[in-house]
Amino acid sequence: MTASSPALAPADLAPQLARTRSVVAVALLFALNGLVIGGYGGSLPSIRERLGIAAGGIAGLLFTAGLAGIVAMQAAGRLSDAVGARRVALAGLPLLVAAAVTFALSTSYPPAVVAAVLLGLGNGTIDVAMNAIGVQVEAACRQPVMSRFHALWSLGGFAGAGTVVLAAVLLDLRGAAVVLPVLLFFAVVAALGFVVALRITPATAVVQHHHDGTRTRIPRVAWLLAVMAVAFGLAEGTGVDWSSLHVTEVASVDSTTGALGLVAVQGSMVVIRLLGDGFVTRFGRRAVVRFGGACAAVGYAGVTLVDGLPLLLVGWALVGLGVGMIAPQVYAVAGHLGGGRVLAVVVTFGYAAFLAGPALIGFLVNHLGIHHTMAVPALLGAGIVALAVTMPKSDTDLR
Repeated sequence: MTASSPALAPADLAPQLARTRSVVAVALLFALNGLVIGGYGGSLPSIRERLGIAAGGIAGLLFTAGLAGIVAMQAAGRLSDAVGARRVALAGLPLLVAAAVTFALSTSYPPAVVAAVLLGLGNGTIDVAMNAIGVQVEAACRQPVMSRFHALWSLGGFAGAGTVVLAAVLLDLRGAAVVLPVLLFFAVVAALGFVVALRITPATAVVQHHHDGTRTRIPRVAWLLAVMAVAFGLAEGTGVDWSSLHVTEVASVDSTTGALGLVAVQGSMVVIRLLGDGFVTRFGRRAVVRFGGACAAVGYAGVTLVDGLPLLLVGWALVGLGVGMIAPQVYAVAGHLGGGRVLAVVVTFGYAAFLAGPALIGFLVNHLGIHHTMAVPALLGAGIVALAVTMPKSDTDLR
């Protein structure tokens, strides 16, 4: 695979990138980002109760955070290449801390909107930049590590949401009472993490996009990667937002039991991301993405054909195994291909699909029913299998 800008090579990087400390630093950034985002998601019902707003108000907060995130991603990609991804990623963490504090102190809707803007700006900034650092660390280590980084994001998100539940169970904090102590706790953890990250996050290379005085274009293959990001973003978003509802309705179980659908998706995503780097080393990114697309397609097709709880959970677990394998590899290829600039394009498309996709699925559910609608992400999984031809067989094809 060729590119209009040179792939990041280990020789271009500061020596400390190859050290174990660098891997720990990037893993910390992913985990902290996941923790704050997961805690925010888990706190949304309590935030709604505290502010006394309807579902439309929550939708407004989600839209505001999403829009701010997309704007921040574009700036973060270019800044990561111009001044180094380390500076950009570390700038994103204080924004997340400020967002958590503002949400914790908000007792009316306008301050909550400000908090949503801060959350979107912080998430968009660190999302692109930490992936850009991860790509450079991976290049220096000369072995795949991106899947493990994304596993830490998933574990952080699980811990964030789990903290909200633990606060209710262990401290008897429920409803609106959860918001202040829990979100302040996330802010403190993220602030302490920022202090550690400031000390151990390695220096990163500046990525040039000029050749003979002329600015190079974004390679065309980047847009194919963006299409893949749309497909897996919608497939992953559907799994996260609709699996519990699907299991509850189709299996005719209570909502608590139905939540096992989301557990199956999230749990299998974490497992496959922890194991994914080994598969990439053995089989290559193209094969891993193809298998992930096929696995997600089979999982989604399966949940449209069965109605028993055990088989539904197997189907949703296959969905998680499939989508969990794809994003780390697509983002890694984007970063190796053209640094933060290309990462910003691909991550933005995936993020937008993750946000908007579940709403589209909701529209289809109203017209086709929840059972039949799951055939749509099954087709997207099959499309990923076809588009995987754009992926390199090995990382040497990127250099």
